[in-house]
Amino acid sequence: MRDGDLTYDDFLQRLNIQDVLIDAGYHLNRRDGLRYPSYVRLDSDGRRIRGDKFIVTQQGKCCFHAQQQKVYNIISFIKEHPHFFTEYHAGMSPDRLVNLVCNRLLNIPVTERKTRIVNPKRDVKPFDIADYDIHKFNPQNRETQKKFYPYFKSRGIDLYTQYAFHRHFYLATKHREDGTAYTNLSFPLTLPKGDGEIVGLEERGRARMDGSGSYKGKAAGSNSSEGLWIASPARTSLTSAKHIYWFESAYDAMAYYQLHQAENKELRKAVFISTGGAPSQQQFKGTIKVTPHASHHLCFDHDRAGQVYAIHFALTHAGWNFSTCLSQIGRLIVQNNSEGYPQYEIELEPFNFEKITAILGINDAKQNLKNGERDDMGIGDGYLQEMRMVCMDEYKMARDEGSASEEELEAMRNNLAAIDKAIGAFNPGPKDVGRVLYESAAEGYKDWNDQLLDKRIQPKEKEVDDWEISGKATLNRALADLPEVNPEHVRNGLYDEADHEAVRKRLERADRVIFSFETNDQGMSDKGFQEMYKIREELARLEVDITNSLSGMREDFHSHFHR
Repeated sequence: MRDGDLTYDDFLQRLNIQDVLIDAGYHLNRRDGLRYPSYVRLDSDGRRIRGDKFIVTQQGKCCFHAQQQKVYNIISFIKEHPHFFTEYHAGMSPDRLVNLVCNRLLNIPVTERKTRIVNPKRDVKPFDIADYDIHKFNPQNRETQKKFYPYFKSRGIDLYTQYAFHRHFYLATKHREDGTAYTNLSFPLTLPKGDGEIVGLEERGRARMDGSGSYKGKAAGSNSSEGLWIASPARTSLTSAKHIYWFESAYDAMAYYQLHQAENKELRKAVFISTGGAPSQQQFKGTIKVTPHASHHLCFDHDRAGQVYAIHFALTHAGWNFSTCLSQIGRLIVQNNSEGYPQYEIELEPFNFEKITAILGINDAKQNLKNGERDDMGIGDGYLQEMRMVCMDEYKMARDEGSASEEELEAMRNNLAAIDKAIGAFNPGPKDVGRVLYESAAEGYKDWNDQLLDKRIQPKEKEVDDWEISGKATLNRALADLPEVNPEHVRNGLYDEADHEAVRKRLERADRVIFSFETNDQGMSDKGFQEMYKIREELARLEVDITNSLSGMREDFHSHFHR
């Protein structure tokens, strides 16, 4: 840091969260009053966007998002929502963005930094398979197979699966200048458009005796950005493949084959691809270019990263020039970099690949989609189409009239999704255009190899120190001795002065409790504060409803009295 540069502490002291919210495009919501100011976003017609509201707390230094159950200060808000600020561009350091935004809000000029271009050292020479001693697996010679036992045994890969893929792996031994040698199970990497030249190796070591895993990586000098492990039991070439299965490791590909080959005899003719870790755009584009009519099965790891990889592939397959940013609350910000295209905020939990691609307009039936809903009624079975139109009319009527609860609306949406899926089975789309399908491991397994081993993800048990004070229970105990608003009045919307007095007392007590925890460190976690803020917001909303109801009753009374 240069002398005179402001620190995070300076920003937190000189700015308040309301300055940042306003700069991010939020507007003061006067309806909620000034005790705990709230800020909302407006749509193009000036209407409030439902569910997008921040409540200012902790003396103006933090804000709370009720739907996301998260508290932000100035720094974390900017880092969590970089796309709200004009200084942001893809790949920017979050700390750099905070510095630029806060200095601008403080009217402090920031000196442009000169970009340093450092030439990387060229110590690693390009990959050359001739530097390795190769030991191949021969299905006709049991002696050649024995050396592979310690690599495949711990992974549950049986001998028949090894037979199926034997052309696509071997043991590679490299000798160092000091005389030492090391051997790894190696899966050769080639280029999708290449002539079969090996440009690197995906490497796996022996399982350690203590069961703590084994070495995994790529050979020095490998072309990791473009090279792929490309394999087919039936020796199907990539360019002629009808079905391509994508994985993050060759082990997962072989495990998938072992799990499914008995029920799918055509699987031998498919092509299996491993990216050897996090996939790159070059790997995606290179393969898509030479397989324009193949169907792609995305079998990446069953975790957040694997889900994002699947979305990246679908966007690339659709021809998008895009950038993404994964937020800490689980939303994926997708920006189509073509001029005039919108930005999307995608909810990833629960993960629904078909729904996400429909929202983005990039799924197989995209010509029949509008805002994530099918718009073409001339496809599929007539009975299903008629059923869908009836169900859609019922859903829109219930939603617009407010005659159904949120749970009932959700059930209607699920029913429509099931009908859409059935319609899709009757019309899978143009036969000469490949489909993109999401096939992750079953729930509870990280990847396909873990599913083969029946190795489930173990839930973490909380330590004693991890148990948190419940904000909800704390505040409810503090309010327990106060009178409550009549539940019957809440249901019918007709309140009296006793209700107004009850909610006023409960709101005052809630404010005192929250203020006490905010100003004194009593061990309350962020989650606990969020729970208390949510209860407080519900009380404030109830107070507004009661006040409006009583005001209407008084006006009605006075009009009758003067007659």
